[in-house]
Amino acid sequence: MKTFGKLAWPYIGWIAVFIVAPMLLIMLYAFTREGNSVLTLQFTLSNFTRFFSDSIFPNVLARSLKIAVMTTVLCILLGYPAAYIISRLSPKQQSLAILLVTLPMWINMLIRTYAWRGILGYTDLDSEIKVLIGMVYNFVPFMIIQIHTSLTKMDQSLIVAAQDLGASKLQTFLRVTLPLSMPGVIAGITLVFLPAVSSFFIPKLLGGGDYVLIGNLIENYFVSTGDWNFGSAISLIMAVLIICSMILTRKFDRRIGEKKYE
Repeated sequence: MKTFGKLAWPYIGWIAVFIVAPMLLIMLYAFTREGNSVLTLQFTLSNFTRFFSDSIFPNVLARSLKIAVMTTVLCILLGYPAAYIISRLSPKQQSLAILLVTLPMWINMLIRTYAWRGILGYTDLDSEIKVLIGMVYNFVPFMIIQIHTSLTKMDQSLIVAAQDLGASKLQTFLRVTLPLSMPGVIAGITLVFLPAVSSFFIPKLLGGGDYVLIGNLIENYFVSTGDWNFGSAISLIMAVLIICSMILTRKFDRRIGEKKYE
């Protein structure tokens, strides 16, 4: 075990350099004033008070959460029936269907979003609708794959037993299939909600600059304005919200697992 444990050190080093160190720098910038040198750091909470004192920034955050929730709900509504239908096919047909679902993902997401920009540019749809279409298109495959995996791992004898006991197809789905597939739904929610709430290039390309989300604010303050301190504060607020959402989904997943084995 000690020999195999040494193989983890490269990964630990990678995490330390590319994840832990950047997060520590973001925290440092978020709690310091602009223009500080390394030896004269002045810690402050002004970056956070600035965010919450101006109504524009909380409104952008609320809009980001709104579009992320809408994207997640639509991905569930579209992804669950698709995953269920695929799971009812033969193994060869399932492989082909999953290939067709994942095939667009072989193309860079930025290129796919540019394609939708050309398509939606000829319509008079609202900017929010355009952004929502782009997000659902880009993220729904993650939902389908997770739910399909959960459905295919399900013990089919439970469905047969429910039917033998007189349950209708609807009752079997609501009482057996749906509860047992919830771990896949939870995993899909995580994979859809997190990138949707922090997305910046989809609203930038499809919203035409009229639909600003929290990711666009962070990009603007880091790239255009150069105010890394305020940009880091926004990033830290976003990171806290994402961590909280992950904790909630994990607790919900655990409760589902406990009910499953009761």
